[in-house]
Amino acid sequence: MTHLRSASLAFALSFLALPAASQEITLGLGVTDFSESGDDSAVFDFEYRHASFFERRRFSAAFGVNASVSAEGDLFIGAGLWNRVQFDNGVFIDSSIMPGFYEEGTAGNDLGQTFEIRSLLGVGYKFDNGRAISAAIAHKSNAGLSDDNPGANSYSIRYHISF
Repeated sequence: MTHLRSASLAFALSFLALPAASQEITLGLGVTDFSESGDDSAVFDFEYRHASFFERRRFSAAFGVNASVSAEGDLFIGAGLWNRVQFDNGVFIDSSIMPGFYEEGTAGNDLGQTFEIRSLLGVGYKFDNGRAISAAIAHKSNAGLSDDNPGANSYSIRYHISF
């Protein structure tokens, strides 16, 4: 039993020893576009990506969290999977899917319920210093779990900081 505890502790601590350079914070600024009768506005986006739990050739996968707030006061906080395909020339493709909590800032920005899923697709360029810039489109939807599912898109320019 002691060996099992020691092995479990060593396994858990190994995640703390992952290289720090594989974590990333992303700051985004863009605009929301509601599919139906919402109030479009500016949106600020903050995302944290933890160290990758899977890497194969150009592909990496990690867990991440996202928070976004619009000028209308719409708030989204979610967590989920984040993926990147990194090419040798610095170009990359990001994608993520993050279920989470959504609260509209104005009545017109109601997306049907509090539980929403944010999916994202982005294309960017990573510089030699580890910083990167990208353009992304994100979509928030309740995936038809509610009778009302208008959805909302956001388009943003994002700045990535690796550490």
